[in-house]
Amino acid sequence: MTNSNNTKGFTLIELIMVTIILGILAAVAIPRYMTSVAAAEAAAEDAVISSIRAGLENYATEQLMSGGRRTWTTNPFDALATLPSGYAVNAQGATNVANAATDGEWTYNTTSHNITHQRNDNTRYHWDYAPGTQSGDNAAVGTLSERGTGLDGASDSDNVHVHS
Repeated sequence: MTNSNNTKGFTLIELIMVTIILGILAAVAIPRYMTSVAAAEAAAEDAVISSIRAGLENYATEQLMSGGRRTWTTNPFDALATLPSGYAVNAQGATNVANAATDGEWTYNTTSHNITHQRNDNTRYHWDYAPGTQSGDNAAVGTLSERGTGLDGASDSDNVHVHS
């Protein structure tokens, strides 16, 4: 008689080793993925804020040419030709004047004078906005700060919250 015990497949040890290797790869890959997502969201925020800064400068130049004084608009988003995706408006088309509260939402809080953005991980970032003096002899452009965290004006130690 011949031994026809023809076993095919993997041993338990081989399966355990593959599971361990996959676990190690996942432990390394997931944090790197999360870091790249956060960096992409920060880059998108920087692009929106850069376009707001450029729009405010265009607005100020138009105001200088038409009225003789450089001023910024009361709502910084009004200076944009195209609003960012996620800019909050209600069903009647009015802007949301509170802080961003849903993922990807952009708002201008008219009480605290903050531009706020909520990232997909539910963290909120803000930029302080002061429109400056809109009329009179002392009319002047305002300021738009760098990115700050929290809604109370606090900033991270890595991200100094400077007003410019």
